[in-house]
Amino acid sequence: MRKLGIDYGDSRVGIAITDELGITSQGLETIHHNGKDKIVLSRIAELLENYAIDTFVVGMPINMNGTKTERAEITEKFIHKLRCRFPKIKVEIIDERLTTVAAHRTMNYLNIDKNKKKEIVDTISAVYILETYMNKNT
Repeated sequence: MRKLGIDYGDSRVGIAITDELGITSQGLETIHHNGKDKIVLSRIAELLENYAIDTFVVGMPINMNGTKTERAEITEKFIHKLRCRFPKIKVEIIDERLTTVAAHRTMNYLNIDKNKKKEIVDTISAVYILETYMNKNT
């Protein structure tokens, strides 16, 4: 069974997925939702039709000092909706500190055009969230 990584943001949600053996992860897509969680939940439902997923891995935005951000409360509400809509799928929460920084570093290293960065940063961050989870559980 696969794991689905989710980098939940204000207007975009990065999605990453593991291979069937749970060894590698890859970016899948960025969902543009403009604050409408129904769009995100509907797209996730479509992904579940194509992939056998047993775990959602959601990044939790936490301040560098370990305190919760305002964004963390919004993310917790989304996680609640995720659990209600997909009760049979386990939800794991991962500290996502520095995942966006790492994503930007990766894009800079790869010389990604600055106009394309905004489109893929959330997907790359979702990959880092998923890899953090995978490394923690191996």
